Formats: sequence, C-alpha cells, structure tokens
Amino acid sequence: MFEIEYKGANCVIISTKKAKLVIDPKLSIVGLKDISTKGAVELATEERFNTADPDAILSIESPGEYGVAGFDIRGIAARRHIDSETEGMLSTIYRVDIGDSRIGVIGNIDRKLSDEQLEELGIVDILILPVGGSGYTLDATDAASLVRAIDPKVVIPVHYADKSLKYEVPQDELSLFITELGVPVETLAKYKQKQGVAVPATLSVVEITRS
Repeated sequence: MFEIEYKGANCVIISTKKAKLVIDPKLSIVGLKDISTKGAVELATEERFNTADPDAILSIESPGEYGVAGFDIRGIAARRHIDSETEGMLSTIYRVDIGDSRIGVIGNIDRKLSDEQLEELGIVDILILPVGGSGYTLDATDAASLVRAIDPKVVIPVHYADKSLKYEVPQDELSLFITELGVPVETLAKYKQKQGVAVPATLSVVEITRS
C-alpha cells in the first residue's frame, strides 16, 4: 500500500510502509517551508525545486533509471514550458513504479510530449501534473490534452490557484481543469492505493486537499 499527500505547488509525498518519496520539496519558492527529505528519496522535476538535502537517501533531478527504497524510477528529459528550443531540456518527467502501480510525475513542461517521450513514459495508472497555466506551466486545456495522450485512470492535479501560496505568476483555479477534462472528481485528504487492488476502470480526478 502507498499514500499520496499534496503539500502545495508541485510538491507531493508518496509514502509506503518502508520509505518516502518527496517530489519537488523546495516550497520556499512559493513562500512555504521546504519539506524535509531526511531519510527519504528526493525527486525534482527541475534543479531549482531540489533541496539537495545531504540526509536524503538519494536526490534525483535528472534523466536516468534508479532503483531505491522500493521505488523503481525512470526519468525522461523534457522541455520546460518557459524555454525555447535553443535552451535545451531542463525539466525531467518521471515514472515511478511501486509494485504493480505506475505513477507518472509531470512538472512545468511544454504543452506536448513527443511520441518518443510518451513511449519512454509507458503505461501509467496514476498521473500527477500541474494545471495552473498563465504561461508558467500547463493550462487547463493543455493539461487535459496531455492526460488524454498518456491515458491514466487517476489524475491528481497540482500547481493551481491557492491564496496561501506566493506563485511567481497567478495560477488558474482547479475548476477550469476539472471542467475541461469533464470527468468525475473525488476530494480526499490523502490518496491511498492498496497493493493488488486495481485503480478505477474509468478516468477520474482526485483532488487532494493540501496538508
């Protein structure tokens, strides 16, 4: 079994009985306290979202394949939403396998992934992706298009409007993405997935309350 918590911006924590995986823990960028990754695996979609905690089990911020603390991780290079083609690929998208469950993690990337990137990402059950737009990250329309291209069964949106956070640019309300995608929504304090239990057969959105 594993649990997914939402901490704000792109930061989520995936916890198993044995370990924690903390994604984009540098919340000081949006005016919150950075999430501690002591004794955890730290996963950053961009270098600037990484705290590089020396007490982390491992800090990952680039493409490659990693097996650590029960997490099998594949990182794939991607272009950021704000960069030109000449600036290269400064973001990393990930697939995290926990037992039979496959989780896709998307950061502030360009609006479309190539066929090669989608093939590398592979089959994903649960997809975590930003939806706030405003030229900084995926907007509601682009995020919904990417969901359809990846075809997960559960979508966990992040990085949307939150009055408690100091985003670099204003972010759209989550409701825009929900309307654009047009699928059922469930609001939870944490998302929990038991090993051996299948994800829903049809696409749904899980809104995790920020903790």
